[in-house]
Amino acid sequence: MAAPKAEVGSAEWWLERLYKELAERREYADVMRCYYSGDHPLSRLTEKAREGFQRLLRQSRSNYVGLVVDATAERIQVDGVRIGGEEVGDEEAWRIWQANNLDADADLITTEAVKCSRSFMLVAPNPSDASTPIVTGEDMTQAIVAYVPGGRRSRAAGLKAWEDDWTGELMATVYLPDGIYKFTAPKPRRGVVGDPKWRAREVKGEDWPAPNPLGVVPLIEIPNRPDLLGNAMSEIEDVLDIQDRINKTLIDRMMAQEFAAFRQRWMTGYEVPTDELGQPIEPFKAAVDRLWVIEDENVQIGEFQATDISPYLRAVEADVKDMAARTRTPSQYLLGAMVNISGDALKAAESGLVSKVRQRQRPFGEAIEEVVRLYLKAAGDDRDLSAIEVIWHNPEFRTEGELVDALLKMSTLGVPHEALWERWGASQTEIAQWRQQRAEAADRIVAGDVASLYGVKPEATEATDGDSG
Repeated sequence: MAAPKAEVGSAEWWLERLYKELAERREYADVMRCYYSGDHPLSRLTEKAREGFQRLLRQSRSNYVGLVVDATAERIQVDGVRIGGEEVGDEEAWRIWQANNLDADADLITTEAVKCSRSFMLVAPNPSDASTPIVTGEDMTQAIVAYVPGGRRSRAAGLKAWEDDWTGELMATVYLPDGIYKFTAPKPRRGVVGDPKWRAREVKGEDWPAPNPLGVVPLIEIPNRPDLLGNAMSEIEDVLDIQDRINKTLIDRMMAQEFAAFRQRWMTGYEVPTDELGQPIEPFKAAVDRLWVIEDENVQIGEFQATDISPYLRAVEADVKDMAARTRTPSQYLLGAMVNISGDALKAAESGLVSKVRQRQRPFGEAIEEVVRLYLKAAGDDRDLSAIEVIWHNPEFRTEGELVDALLKMSTLGVPHEALWERWGASQTEIAQWRQQRAEAADRIVAGDVASLYGVKPEATEATDGDSG
């Protein structure tokens, strides 16, 4: 007898629905991770040749898509969070951010999104310190969010599912605006097909379902290259064919090197000696310390040209350039060729990558702003949190001289010091320290303590004044 269907919109209904979709996304993520790590599918050869060329096949993979991901992700860095009309980042928001190690984990979260199409962040109240909520990064193979129909930003439900390392059982938590529902199920045996047999997972000292004090789904999606239908896309999804093409050219080149790069020699007019059984004897053994001597003047010796591997190298270079153009990755990143390039030329070469990174920052920023809004709310912050802005590190690389010159020019236009420090690349902690030092210096000037401002000891100043009299 079939089990009764769960009521639409119930925790059980969302669990069944989201768990199936999560399983489908795992296959996609596994492919992207394999390509990113260089574990590409081996090039196709005939079955007869495949076994003999396994070594060459493994050596023929060159990981260009990994460089594409790293070149993008390394320029996406959160420097702070600004609330309302503040000139600098908010200290309380950044304190909670750092307390959760997000100044380091944010790099992991954004890299996973660039690599696999999306990642997640989860906000939860902290029972041991209400002023510092818990914020964690979640992997796309363990987390998924569903949205209200017609609303790409209104989260209807969220699911986190994983395998417990200690018990080996499946764990799942469904997040709904009105409660948090926890489930568990035995791990299906290998080869057994079917949905997990979920049951309520009760935690000691906790109600089932547990209350959701935030009133919204606290699981937030960080999407890469999102569209209006709510889909997201890995940075390398549409260049996997180019990577496969490069690998195929490489195996062809290595086979040419292995079997056709040696210069084959030929000889005419020479009678090959034989042994007692009539088997031919190899008369010549090539070595650096050996000399071939042929007494018959009618014998002629020559050699065939070795296979030219230049076409293979040019083919790889052409495919790499295609990948660079499609992903807007500077070709010098992928080809490793940068000779006598001027600063202006280098800046122009990286303009596409810089523009792409800034485009990726916008959907990332919207998601991170929602995370900050939730954890400040969980901490009891009663400020107006409708206007939150992520402060991104400048993705454009400049020489120190260029940057200083630009900042000096901006200062003449009345740009606040805090904004200039931010452009310089100072962290929010450094900016806060500099603001405090500036305020202390201003207080000393008002008090007339100019000597200490410049590090001059008062007694030295008095001695100097006395001597001058």
